[in-house]
Amino acid sequence: MPLILDGSTGVTFPAGGVGNPASAVVGLTDTQTLTNKSVVATQLTGTVAAARLPAGAVLQVVQATLLGTQAVSGASAWADVTSLSVSITPTSISNKILVSFVVNCDGNDNTYFRIMRDATAIGVGNADGSRQQVSAGNAYIASNAYGTLMMINQFLDSPATTSSTTYKIQAYSNGGAATGTYYINYASGDGNNAYSSRCMSSITVMEIAV
Repeated sequence: MPLILDGSTGVTFPAGGVGNPASAVVGLTDTQTLTNKSVVATQLTGTVAAARLPAGAVLQVVQATLLGTQAVSGASAWADVTSLSVSITPTSISNKILVSFVVNCDGNDNTYFRIMRDATAIGVGNADGSRQQVSAGNAYIASNAYGTLMMINQFLDSPATTSSTTYKIQAYSNGGAATGTYYINYASGDGNNAYSSRCMSSITVMEIAV
């Protein structure tokens, strides 16, 4: 006999659905397990916690670029390269920070570059007498009327902190009489013609899960 609901009588359904025990229907507060089912990626929402990602995963990336030019001369001393500075806050004290930089430059004598973590030089060679500890550089860069040289390096750092940390690039030039000059993103000659150039330089830091 068919059941007709015409509003004249009430119908009561047991909790969990007619004839079904509690937790048998997906969507209840009980934990459910999907077997041999698929979920469309666009239906997934939320954020995966950094701690759930595998070792080697890139958790965040920060980059700074210098598109203009910079020239520094005078007494031999380390100086910041304009704009090549970034700050990153690691999510775990165990994670590492991969620092990469590219600097296009010209100079009239010894020109070196180094990576700084806050006030500490990192990714440099061992101390040895009066020699400069650098990340990249050339013992002599002859001034070039038209072109630049590319200085490039990277270093996997272990800052062991979850506080904001600043990474930056510093440069050093010494012309023998403390008059060295370095030119970032352009050649010292800097002629206004089709065979001269304007370059860009950058620093990139990535947090790597451990």
